[in-house]
Amino acid sequence: MRDETKCLHAGYHPGNSEPRVVPIVQSTTYVYDSTEEVAAVFDQPMKSLIYSRFGNPTVMAVEDKIAALEGGAGAMCTTSGQAATLLAILNICSAGDSIISTSEVYGGTINLFSSTLKKLGIECVFINKNDSDEEIGKAFRENTKAVFGETIANPALTVLDIERFARIAHEHHVPLIVDNTFATPILCKPFEFGADIVIHSTSKYMDGHAVQIGGVIVDSGKFNWANGKFPDLTEPDETYHGISYTETYGEKAYIIKARMQLMRDFGVYPAAHSAFLLNLGLETLAVRMERYCQNAMEVAHYLERSDKVESVNYPGLENNEDHGLAKKYLKGCSGVISFIIKGGKENAIKFMDSLQLASNEVHVADIRTCVLHPASETHRQLTDEQLRAAGISSGMVRLSVGLENIDDIIADLEHGLSSI
Repeated sequence: MRDETKCLHAGYHPGNSEPRVVPIVQSTTYVYDSTEEVAAVFDQPMKSLIYSRFGNPTVMAVEDKIAALEGGAGAMCTTSGQAATLLAILNICSAGDSIISTSEVYGGTINLFSSTLKKLGIECVFINKNDSDEEIGKAFRENTKAVFGETIANPALTVLDIERFARIAHEHHVPLIVDNTFATPILCKPFEFGADIVIHSTSKYMDGHAVQIGGVIVDSGKFNWANGKFPDLTEPDETYHGISYTETYGEKAYIIKARMQLMRDFGVYPAAHSAFLLNLGLETLAVRMERYCQNAMEVAHYLERSDKVESVNYPGLENNEDHGLAKKYLKGCSGVISFIIKGGKENAIKFMDSLQLASNEVHVADIRTCVLHPASETHRQLTDEQLRAAGISSGMVRLSVGLENIDDIIADLEHGLSSI
């Protein structure tokens, strides 16, 4: 099946006289005929459903759909993108371990890696994605367990050289984890370029309608966890009767460990209704992503022509430094543009406050156009040095182009720029 068809049909296959649409199974628990059967599920939680902290039929249908779209062996939904990032790391890292991340990532991820994980005893070494192979190699430690990056960085909009980072990670026998939120599997499938784990904030383009917060971890099923660096996946897990995840579950070892161990302990599993809403968004994802890209390209060209704009950052533009990478990895550059308004923060705020159609909100990748000032909003917790490393200036505006008529979007931007 092609992506457009997977968006509609993957993950749920109704039988004779069953509901055509994925049903909402609004139940926390499931009934068994005997104590012996319940005990068997506790011995082997993947045997069947027992409690909705581990799995729910509605959520599992969405997990299977996303895994199919990404080309993965399995997926696990979470209550937010941040939860997906956290569990993706904790699934292979313990106190005393280290990870490597590009500095051009979402501000919340930077805070998670540099502060919260540090309190848990996990070190993060930040590197610039344009560093040489030799410079990146110096960031590896004996205890390094993963490399992390974003397909299209939020809000720097740099494009990750996935093949290169996968090669470097694999040379050091660790997986590459890629946040594919802005690209979605419609525009890029990181597994095809060597990535091992993909995560998403499903609150963004996958949902598309700003109605649910969620995240997902997708496992490629291709990484060799039995290479000696990941004993938690190969050695017996005493909390589950001595199961070795690699021996018992093979290519699904990583994602099943995340469910049986971390979801059990953290309980960040989404509600059935949230998954139902997410599925509605996924059904139109392929169609929406095409229009987002079209509208954003026209807006990017319009902003380039404005004498009020210092620079426009959109990988789809030929003069963008990552345009070559965008052509290699992306079928489109999504609907998010960042641009710097002349005059810095004061003029950027004037522009944003004068908009009438676009919403000033802490969100992105909606069907409606919205704007945000990263330096004073989403990334305000970062130091000036961290802001520069993330590619954020005081005059930068992040614009998420929606699905309104392109003439109306441009007219609104023109009105905002005229206020400066």
